[in-house]
Amino acid sequence: MYSSMPTLQLANAPCSWGTLEFKGLGGEEIGFQQMLDELVDAGYAGTELGGWGYMPTEPAALQAELDARSLSMRGAFVPVALRDPAVHDEGVARSVRTACLLAAVATEGDPPLLVLSDKNGADATRRRHAGRITKAMGLSEKEWRVVADGANRIACAVLQETGIRTVFHHHCAGFVETPDEIALFLSLTDPDTVGLVFDTGHYAYGAGSCDAVGAGIDRFADRIWYVHFKDCEPEVATCAREQGWDYFEAVGHGVFCELGHGCVDFEAVLQRLEDCGYKGWIVVEQDVLPGMGAPRDSAARNRAYLRTLGL
Repeated sequence: MYSSMPTLQLANAPCSWGTLEFKGLGGEEIGFQQMLDELVDAGYAGTELGGWGYMPTEPAALQAELDARSLSMRGAFVPVALRDPAVHDEGVARSVRTACLLAAVATEGDPPLLVLSDKNGADATRRRHAGRITKAMGLSEKEWRVVADGANRIACAVLQETGIRTVFHHHCAGFVETPDEIALFLSLTDPDTVGLVFDTGHYAYGAGSCDAVGAGIDRFADRIWYVHFKDCEPEVATCAREQGWDYFEAVGHGVFCELGHGCVDFEAVLQRLEDCGYKGWIVVEQDVLPGMGAPRDSAARNRAYLRTLGL
């Protein structure tokens, strides 16, 4: 068992209930009130916003839903196709709009974060080869500069206009997936305004090995402002690579399994986070497709597993 006194607080997110940013996946969406009720019943103290419009976008209405459940808003995921400079202005506007809502329901002394990401799944090559990306599938030097400029602009605007900080979510099926891509992105962005969401499951799948997760925390410790706990099922990951499954096929087969059922060593992860002085929230994310599995039961089992680690 992880032995330190539990100082980390736990949240979950709408994606664990099949509410994803991707369109056209089918399945029936679970309403936000049911999702929040089940999240609280499972034992979590915080939530993320989900896609714009999933939860109320009027601050008083959103605050009322949170207050009714004694929940803290922890972040909001905003995907932007950063490789395309033509969408940067719109990305800034959408990010600031979202951050304004976050600021309006922020917990005093512990504000939420804007979770910026690439528009994952939009590029056919990256979607088709998620979990097995080669250097040849990456961005050019010019494209990297465009991506970094977009991320810097968004984070700067969000901070200046709302006081909310931005973290970038490395993500399979996007252009920032592998450890070296994460390192290059961070080297090109402002360390004072752009932090990193370290997602254990996406890191394991994107790196091709769960053994890489601990080293990843060490490598990026000074930029980790937010953490997502997600597990990775190694046999499914191997099948995905051998069978050539795309990202959504891998998710549908359960590559991101319940905590403790995959290859991520969460006890070691917690120790690494303690060693690097991480004091933020841990957000459990078990990415599932709409209508897949039993989200309420999975959320409860994930919470029970974390209790075995002292959380």
